[in-house]
Amino acid sequence: IQHHREVHVVMGNEACDLDSTVSALAMAYFLAKTSPSPRAAFIPVLNIPRADLALRTETTFLLREQGIPASALLFRDEIDLGGLHHAGLLSLTLVDHHVLPGADAALEEAVVEVLDHRPLERDRGAGCQVTAEPVGSCATLVTERIAQGPLGVLDRQTAALLHGTILLDCVNLSPAAGKVTPRDVACVALLEDRFPDLPPRDTIFEALQAAKFDVSGLTTEQMLRKDLKVLSGDELVLAISAIYVDLDTFLQRPALLQDLDTFCQARGYTGLLAMTISFNQHKEPSRQLAVYSQHETLRGTVCQALEEATTPALNLQPLPSPWPSLATYAQGNALASRKKVLPILRAAL
Repeated sequence: IQHHREVHVVMGNEACDLDSTVSALAMAYFLAKTSPSPRAAFIPVLNIPRADLALRTETTFLLREQGIPASALLFRDEIDLGGLHHAGLLSLTLVDHHVLPGADAALEEAVVEVLDHRPLERDRGAGCQVTAEPVGSCATLVTERIAQGPLGVLDRQTAALLHGTILLDCVNLSPAAGKVTPRDVACVALLEDRFPDLPPRDTIFEALQAAKFDVSGLTTEQMLRKDLKVLSGDELVLAISAIYVDLDTFLQRPALLQDLDTFCQARGYTGLLAMTISFNQHKEPSRQLAVYSQHETLRGTVCQALEEATTPALNLQPLPSPWPSLATYAQGNALASRKKVLPILRAAL
């Protein structure tokens, strides 16, 4: 701000999973290499506080593998985006999301480009370039963008980051998981074609999957924060956490009910939906749900919405729960990921 230097920030969503992180890093790198604007500094920002990086176990694994130290990264609590915007110096590219949360609404007018793989919830002004395509991974859209640019910009380190991310997001390109599209497959092939020494798909996918699901060292609060989305209604706030152990293991954590209550109270959440995912020896996913709230009306509303959902149908079977404030289910439709459940919850709220 003192030097009146323009800053172009590339930022993923608040969950800051591997896709958001790598999409921000690769896109900022590409813009820095190809932009005609020499005055601007192109900066990828990880949309979490630095202290939360430890929760992103698959991200820390892949960055470590690629020799990128945490000290080289910039986090949301280390840059004053509001101050930059107020000074008229901020441009913002959003990757892996296209709507800023309410707390960042003032930054909306700084958004110049969006790359996302979700359906658009709002239109952007004519000055904003929008790429919104239903692919399995936002990293696919970033790869396509880089591939359309000058030859030689893509280096092996960036390629390895994008390659691993697409494979993890698209469950190793398995059609059975219901996430992969032909464009994801094409981008993985393109990266392998340009860099034949990239590790085999199975090797990198299994290493990332193991890292993602390794929550052995985390507290319950860290498990809930690891992969968290938040939905707000008129007066209610619902947290939705992806939990990477099976429901029985989760329910057996010591002082779980107290931890759930403390977690919601401390953050102002009216309730919490824990969506567990685990895999059997054949790598097939199993999903279970736990709806927690001391607020009986909210708990009932969420449970009813999930039980009666048709797009998609979740095929829920109620399971016995150890506490009245917690409703638990087996989810028969294992293809219905959190991304597909969020619109159901949004409508219910």
